[in-house]
Amino acid sequence: MIYLDYAASHPMTPEALAAYAQAAALPGNPASVHGAGQAAREKLEEGRARLALALGTDPRTLTINSGGTEGDNHVLLGVARAWEAQQGRPGHLVTTLTEHSAVLGPAQWLETQGWEVTFLAPDQQGGYSPEQLAGALRDDTALVSIHHANNEIGTVQDTPKLAQVAATHGVPYHTDAVQAPGVLQVDLAAWGVTFATFSAHKWGGPRGVGVLYVRRGTELPPVTLGGGQEGGLRPGTQNTAGVYAAGLALAQAEANREATFTHLGKLNRQFCQLIADIPGLRFNQPGAGSPRIVNVTLPGADGEALLMNLDMLGISASAGSACAAGTMQPSHVLTAIGLSEPDARASLRFSFGAATTPEEIVAATQALRQAAEWSRS
Repeated sequence: MIYLDYAASHPMTPEALAAYAQAAALPGNPASVHGAGQAAREKLEEGRARLALALGTDPRTLTINSGGTEGDNHVLLGVARAWEAQQGRPGHLVTTLTEHSAVLGPAQWLETQGWEVTFLAPDQQGGYSPEQLAGALRDDTALVSIHHANNEIGTVQDTPKLAQVAATHGVPYHTDAVQAPGVLQVDLAAWGVTFATFSAHKWGGPRGVGVLYVRRGTELPPVTLGGGQEGGLRPGTQNTAGVYAAGLALAQAEANREATFTHLGKLNRQFCQLIADIPGLRFNQPGAGSPRIVNVTLPGADGEALLMNLDMLGISASAGSACAAGTMQPSHVLTAIGLSEPDARASLRFSFGAATTPEEIVAATQALRQAAEWSRS
């Protein structure tokens, strides 16, 4: 099996697995004051410190949770709760049509609660401009939420410029940056964002471990209650082993990031060159996007059949976001950038990792040709 679905989940690195096992062997609860608890606390905070160093921030700004979905929900719903407590009424939110469902879901729910939501439309490359954002802001805008790197087509936004526009208007800025670490440089201090969300299984850490960045001095109420862990922002016993492994994996990914970026760029170009002559094939990603992702459309083919055929041929790919898999709906990202619903259904995402080899790329392109022929027939 050739695994080309790194945007959905990056396999745990051997080092992260070993670190997880080491920390999981500790019996203590990190909130306990006895020696066993404090030994667990040391591992937890060591992992948090490594995460903070790699992300360009202070460890005190990072709240540990279960992943990007929880973090995105916490920001949108928490900011809404704080706004309503202060203003006594619903406010206005700005986000985009190409966000992950973890942002679109709470944004759409807030609409049912009386909030007004502006969904910015992307250009054909999936991008958003500072001028476009500035034109959408209002006096009652409580939050802007725009992803850093798109999980389906790889478009990378100019987060510092967009965050500056929001800051100029006094509006908090959130970015879902799940797809960035290990591939793209992350510097939270330089970005100037108010909130950012991350997920460890995108960089070789364990599944079920997420990181929420909240800039110091920012009000964000908890959305769950019952304990004082994580400064009261996210109660519940922390996943000591998961955080320790996530921190080690991110430190490793950051140390190798420039080499990984170069390697992924070569794989991306190789893949695109080898499939460019498939009849009717179209590329759906921008030229300067994340090198991890290649998204293609094969008009006349069925996306589900393509995936099944590829799987039979030993290739793991996807039709888009793993969180939307099985919905049988066309990709909202692809329709937002102008594809018809039939073409969006006939699209595939391939995503690469540091362990992907050129030989695997050759095999995958050969399999794609065969899968396309079978599907179209």
